[in-house]
Amino acid sequence: MSQALTTDVLIVGGGIAGLWLNARLRRQGFSTLLVESASLGGGQSVKSQGIIHGGAKYALHGALTGASEAIADMPRRWREALAGSGELDLAAVRVLSEAHYLWSPGTLAGNLTSFFASKAVRGRVDQVKGEQLPPALQHAKFKGKVYRLAELVLDVPSLITRLATLAGDSLLAAECIEPLREQGDLQGLRVDGREIRAQRIVLSAGSGNAELLGTLGLSQPAQQLRPLHMVLVKGPTLKPLYAHCLGGGPKPRVTVTSHPAADGQWVWYLGGDLAEADGVARDPAAQIRAAQKEVGDLLPWVDLSSARWATLRVDRAEPAQSGLTRPDNAFLADQGKLLVGWPTKLALAPDFADRVLAALDRDGIQPAAHAALPQLPRPTVAQPIWEELL
Repeated sequence: MSQALTTDVLIVGGGIAGLWLNARLRRQGFSTLLVESASLGGGQSVKSQGIIHGGAKYALHGALTGASEAIADMPRRWREALAGSGELDLAAVRVLSEAHYLWSPGTLAGNLTSFFASKAVRGRVDQVKGEQLPPALQHAKFKGKVYRLAELVLDVPSLITRLATLAGDSLLAAECIEPLREQGDLQGLRVDGREIRAQRIVLSAGSGNAELLGTLGLSQPAQQLRPLHMVLVKGPTLKPLYAHCLGGGPKPRVTVTSHPAADGQWVWYLGGDLAEADGVARDPAAQIRAAQKEVGDLLPWVDLSSARWATLRVDRAEPAQSGLTRPDNAFLADQGKLLVGWPTKLALAPDFADRVLAALDRDGIQPAAHAALPQLPRPTVAQPIWEELL
């Protein structure tokens, strides 16, 4: 039998939310252990476009929604961390773009008049022209308008790597996770036969939370999955573009981020309305054809004759909401020693950690003395999806 372990907080799920929480707790003196059954960041995190949203895309009708208010402070907190002066030291993380852009391919949709006047974006949107335009839009045939948002775009693989470094010796690769109970009460988990006891257990495993809850004999909190069918395109003629292309509806027509591949070429990662609804219903070949037409209509000067295309299905895991609506905030529910949550978006990882820390403070949980951890099998770090698919 493997040696039993004790810790203050046992975290299950090594995506951005779990890793960020782990680093925050360790920085505040808590003993932690993070268990991951696959690769670090290998679920939703590595499939993220890396945009640190500040709420702009949730206010395209000019209304200040709950989502835009909840997320408005996230870019500041991430920027402080990326500068090495925030709640975590993320100075080693690669920033792909200091801004994300709103891009109108023709005349501005009427609803944008109220959008630009809304509190959600006031003082944080500037029109750019000429050499200030994203490289992919600096072409004589481009006739649209572009607005700069104060929203970062991060290289997610480097973020995962940095958070894994901040984890130190607190990471544990796992195959089998089972509840550890005494007299019916949850005391910890049994991981590959090893008993791990903790003051609190946090489930932050994204779509894996539902299975973990089932293993623990629980059905609540319920989970919902909102699917996406993303598109990747890689080619020697592509130039960096980080933008929401606006249509007439409440969602971006297409959202483009650009990512550097190992061979020096750029990969465009396409989401937005293209990846939702009709996009989810299409098979991969039809989705690629739809993306080719969209890019061809919007950027006809881009030579895609030698480009390589792929699609990727992503299930965004969240707490269940009426009508599959998107939650406004990070979510956390507690049942005794067990805390279950979803960050709901990459940018809200700090908010998720805030909620866990508030729960610990409410319950009077303080760092305790524990024996040093032995050398443990460490989970691998997920590889960029474009290296696997293109």
